[in-house]
Amino acid sequence: MKKKVELVMIPTPGIGHLVSTIELSKLLLERDDRFCITVLVMKPAIGPATDNQSYFSSFPQIRFIQLPPIESPPTHLLLKSVEKVISLYVASYKDLVKEAIVNHVLPNCDRFAGLVVDMFCTSMIDVAEELGVPSYLYFTSGAGFLGFLLHLSTRHDQGGTEFEISDPESLIPCYINPVPTDVLPSFAFNKEGGYAAFLNHARRFKETKGILVNTFPELEPHAVSSLSVYNDLPKVYTVGPLISHKSQSPWQSHQEKYDKIMKWLDDQPPSSVVFLCFGSWGCFSESQLKEIAIALEKSGHRFLWSIRAAGKDELGTPVENINYGEILPEGFLERTQDKAFLCGWTPQVEVLAHKAVGCFVSHCGWNSILESVWYGVPIVTWPIYAEQQLNAFQMVKDLRLAVEMKLDYRRGTDTIVKADEIAKAVSCAMEEDGEVKKKVKDVSEKSRETVVEGGSSCASVRMLVEAMVEGST
Repeated sequence: MKKKVELVMIPTPGIGHLVSTIELSKLLLERDDRFCITVLVMKPAIGPATDNQSYFSSFPQIRFIQLPPIESPPTHLLLKSVEKVISLYVASYKDLVKEAIVNHVLPNCDRFAGLVVDMFCTSMIDVAEELGVPSYLYFTSGAGFLGFLLHLSTRHDQGGTEFEISDPESLIPCYINPVPTDVLPSFAFNKEGGYAAFLNHARRFKETKGILVNTFPELEPHAVSSLSVYNDLPKVYTVGPLISHKSQSPWQSHQEKYDKIMKWLDDQPPSSVVFLCFGSWGCFSESQLKEIAIALEKSGHRFLWSIRAAGKDELGTPVENINYGEILPEGFLERTQDKAFLCGWTPQVEVLAHKAVGCFVSHCGWNSILESVWYGVPIVTWPIYAEQQLNAFQMVKDLRLAVEMKLDYRRGTDTIVKADEIAKAVSCAMEEDGEVKKKVKDVSEKSRETVVEGGSSCASVRMLVEAMVEGST
């Protein structure tokens, strides 16, 4: 009888990180039936604790342990630096994580392969060391952003500090083109602890036994190869694209909405629909929503718009239940009723997979990029927060896989993107014979080849599995 090998996954508390971690867990379980995987789930730092049991029940092969909730950080600190606060919040879970492993994992396992920690969870490397087991980093974004964080560490050692918006463009090894300062993530300028938090994470990445990156060399050839310049970096495993091919939300709560959206798409011609969706924290002011509406009407294309407005609370939490007639241009709903579907929640993956969708106006979150590439849907770039500006820059300038609308837009900005600019980018992405659309289709085929036997991701995962099993205690 095979001895079971236990792995513990520790994702950053947030739906995108959790979903990606689940996909990694499923992949490892499929590749080697010796693995037993436990995912430790923390309460989100923002908002109340959520009951995920119905969602977790969809994955009976994985054990989930929801850790006891701790007090959420104050809003005023989140406004100063969300990166610093999230990092400290995760670190405060260290004792609870160790207790869960000691009481619920170790008593039942034959061999322990260690901890797989998310990019915000490097404090959990301490727990692995205390338990005498290896730790691995799971980097849920791409090789480009990983390379940028490693560059921060090198730059800081050479006397660099936080960036200033007036700084000249930077030569960063992981990017082919010089990087304009205005596409750097907001934390790079943050003197309230955001820059320092990521600098510390990047340094701790090097303490792990291996780095798992949710990408594949055929997507980011230059960025992946550039990681070799860091001699003190542990082995890098390109395990992507890890994509959830089902919506992130439990079907029970959204089945009716799902059915209506998919029925509407079924009635549209192939490649005729512009899909707009901006992630879990993507939302806009009423003035910006009006410009989007004008642009969509002007473009003449059919469109499916996941529309959310910025809330009135301090964090501007996105609001879905809004009266479209009150915030959109007068008569817009009537004039576009035969071509439009407006909604709040949307099953993004299933929409991107639908033959009716022709382009994707996106915030350029890494999960969304991988999904759009997999399904061969060109992106129109509209980054909003986190590392999305860098992702958009890379997709447009280095990889030529997206149509540029904005590269430097940020959540909370007073800038209004005008309707003409939006309509122009959408029309470009919808061109059937456009260069971007052709290239995305080509990389889509490569993304599917990489995960089958003989593909680069398949080979990388095989090496990772061997290393984890051999290193287990």
